[in-house]
Amino acid sequence: MIAITDIDKELKARIDKACGRIAPLWPLKSFVAVNPYFGLADQPFWQADVTMKRVAGQGLTMPRAFYKKRIDSGRITRADLAAALRESGSSWDVATLEEAVARPSQAPLAPLVLVTDILGELDRQEWPGFVLERISQYCAGYFDEGQALWAMPWREQGLYAGWREFARLDRNPRTVGLRGMNEAVGDLPDQAPRAIGWALRQLAVPEAAIDDYLHAALLSVGGWAGWARYKRWQAELAGGQDDTIRDLLAIRVCWDALLYKLRFSERLKARWYQAMIADAGTAAKAETQPQISAKETDALLQTAFEIGYQRELITSLTAAPAAPARKERAPVHAIFCIDVRSEIYRRAFETVAPTARTGGFAGFFGVLMEYLPLGASQAKGHLPILFNPSYRICEHVAGADQEQTKALIAKRHGRLRAADAWKTFKTSASSCFTFVEAAGLLYAPKMFGDSMGWTRTVSHPDAKGLDDGARDRLGPRLVSDHGQGACAAGGIPAADRPGAAEFALRNMGLIRDFARLVVLVGHGSTTVNNPQATALDCGACAGQTGEASARIAVTLLNDPVTRQGLAEKGINIPADTVFVAGLHDTTTDEVALFDTASIPSTHSADLRQLREWFKAAGQLTRMERSAFLGIGGLPEARVDADIKRRTRDWAEVRPEWALANNAAFIAAPRSRTARCDLGGRAFLHDYTWGNDVDFKTLTLIMSAPMVVGNWINMQYYGSVVDNARFGSGNKVLHNVVGGSIGVLEGNGGDLRVGLAMQSLHNGHHWMHEPMRLNVFIEAPQAAMDDVIAGNPLVRQLVENAWLHLFQIDDEGRIHRRGLDRQWRAVAPATGKPE
Repeated sequence: MIAITDIDKELKARIDKACGRIAPLWPLKSFVAVNPYFGLADQPFWQADVTMKRVAGQGLTMPRAFYKKRIDSGRITRADLAAALRESGSSWDVATLEEAVARPSQAPLAPLVLVTDILGELDRQEWPGFVLERISQYCAGYFDEGQALWAMPWREQGLYAGWREFARLDRNPRTVGLRGMNEAVGDLPDQAPRAIGWALRQLAVPEAAIDDYLHAALLSVGGWAGWARYKRWQAELAGGQDDTIRDLLAIRVCWDALLYKLRFSERLKARWYQAMIADAGTAAKAETQPQISAKETDALLQTAFEIGYQRELITSLTAAPAAPARKERAPVHAIFCIDVRSEIYRRAFETVAPTARTGGFAGFFGVLMEYLPLGASQAKGHLPILFNPSYRICEHVAGADQEQTKALIAKRHGRLRAADAWKTFKTSASSCFTFVEAAGLLYAPKMFGDSMGWTRTVSHPDAKGLDDGARDRLGPRLVSDHGQGACAAGGIPAADRPGAAEFALRNMGLIRDFARLVVLVGHGSTTVNNPQATALDCGACAGQTGEASARIAVTLLNDPVTRQGLAEKGINIPADTVFVAGLHDTTTDEVALFDTASIPSTHSADLRQLREWFKAAGQLTRMERSAFLGIGGLPEARVDADIKRRTRDWAEVRPEWALANNAAFIAAPRSRTARCDLGGRAFLHDYTWGNDVDFKTLTLIMSAPMVVGNWINMQYYGSVVDNARFGSGNKVLHNVVGGSIGVLEGNGGDLRVGLAMQSLHNGHHWMHEPMRLNVFIEAPQAAMDDVIAGNPLVRQLVENAWLHLFQIDDEGRIHRRGLDRQWRAVAPATGKPE
């Protein structure tokens, strides 16, 4: 046991290490993807596999049967197995590996046990579930953001201090036979770090097992730990500090220590001692042998599985000839978000509009902003979550002066207050039963309309409190003119506009050869009755749709002040170039255009042609996606009708497949991939390194979009490999908790993280192949090495093998960066058996 007489620096470091092992969980209103293994990124991938097996009982691979099925189907070839053996340095040959695959899998690993687990076995009582329920109920009330009718009284205190007050009054322990809990809580240290130290002494945790024990304690309440970690992330992004996750850790270990004290027996003591000694031994062994896991059977199979995809993609990239350079001016240049769903749409658009150009860039379009909806007090980030916003852009009502805007805001506030009061009345303890009996039948038309898809179950958040006419007139402006509250200093100052526009254009690679129409196409999704709807929206816009980002970028680039300043910086935009904002609905594959009334009449024909192209491209895209939705082979009209139905059906659990099956990130000129069918599996970022001064754009790509792509990829990976811990289970059972914090599965348990099974599996087979992201960048190797050396987060991802990094040279040859930091040429594999 660690000798602790007081909270010391060593214990503080251990607490911080355990808290750092947890990935943050973003709220439902901006449900961005996060790598659930983010806290283990400082470890090599296969060492993290060992850690998770030891602490959680589940590593980073699929069951053996998953790989055997892929071998039998030819998805994994003997050549892939051989390549995996070479890569890992294994002494096995392919035949030996095949024999290992044929043997039954080992029994499921046991996670590191907590006191609640052992006591549950000894008492034959569900202590783990009881403790989780008490902590979850407390956290739901403490963190509530307006859903609860009655606010918890201790929210002004810290999480741990509030829990002590709550636990002193909680009578639930008595109902399960736990006596003395209320009194024992009163004797706990009043500070969370001291309470953790007390618990470790009470439990006699060996020093070598402390890190694993604290990590396992947080994983046992992993959803709420993720939310607390999000609180710390946000505070650190703003230059502050938040200790909520430390308080949660104190609560969880104190529960263990109190149960150990109040339910003590010699059997419990012996079992607990055995568990701690066993973990201390395995933890010490893992530290001295970190590379062994990469040579284990399941790790070899996962590596071969990934090599199989790499083989196919590299063959496609090297076999397809580069598209010829365009000489004539394009009538339209449509720049889409790099989202994998845009890859299918871009191919379709290029098919129906062969004279047009397409591009790919992260959907915030280079404007680092937060967006304040009309009348709101809190802005929403519209940029990658790794960055802080430079500007606050405020929503305005077109055609409304300052007084009219203030009147609309007041009207909206009044309606929202009335709606809240009505909801409180309907659900209050005194009226909920009589309300249903007295007024239930009046809701029959609404329920019938919702069931038929004629009406929405609830108003869209962006439209709450507004008339349809006002909603259609909302949009961003460069300068705020209604001076209302938080919008008084909103907008992009005139002096900043040329610099902001230059940053956006240079990083898009858009510095010459401008088309007559340049369309910035963000993306969003349309669903109903879906708490995790923002997971379908734009990750580069912090889980919002790309509408506001596209519209403000277009407004900025059409601004005369901006263009004059750009010309002084050497970027001359032709006078007849007009930027247009659009939004790709990834559920229906329709593209809406905004603010077209301001487009000059000289471009009317161009605009008509653009709409026709978008309509035709949408039809092609829907037909390609229909195969994934189980409606392939149906006539176009029936496909269109079914897809429309999915946007209105409140019982639809699979409105679209979102980013399922993402596998690659490619940053290269479009000519490199224009003749490749990437199957909607690749993030496509246009990049021409010859235009990149000082490789600033390369640095941005590798430190932002590539990282976000990795997080998306690993969210899907973790949700498939370990859905019980890093997914969100059955979507049908989701219940929103805390207003917009997250979901519970059913009416209790832990806060769920990650993706639901219905977003990953179609009921017959997986729709996502869990594999690490394969990154292909056309840039000099030395430049990429410099970015890796200068960015700790990127260095962890690359050198700890959380992604695979490939270089495309100017001749189209592929090179891979090894763990020894050396680049080696990769020959397109035939995939034929040895």
